[in-house]
Amino acid sequence: MANWKKLAASLLLEDGCIDSSETSLLKSEILDDGIVDEEEMHFLIGLRKSATSTCEVFEKFFFESFKAYLLADGEIDAAETELIRSVLYADGKIDKYELEFLRDLQKSANKVQPSFNKLCEECGA
Repeated sequence: MANWKKLAASLLLEDGCIDSSETSLLKSEILDDGIVDEEEMHFLIGLRKSATSTCEVFEKFFFESFKAYLLADGEIDAAETELIRSVLYADGKIDKYELEFLRDLQKSANKVQPSFNKLCEECGA
């Protein structure tokens, strides 16, 4: 069987952009069971990293999904902090969506590791 993730990514990124109709398709498939699992989250991370541009609808969906994934247990541990760091710094800069995301995580998490607080300080959150 072909690797469905590679096939889906190549179709979604054919023009380099993720638009609102593609986001709707992603959203319906990824949220069909109400849970964003590790495989789905890493797929979304890869898509975002590979896209030359994304629409606002995708960014909103991405960060809502990432938050749900990270806070499934209510806490942000050191490994999750490193994942957050790799996503935020994938393009070398922190944009407005990423900064809002960090601030939202700060408010929503029941417990965080010192490394997460350090990341927030570095980013100005």
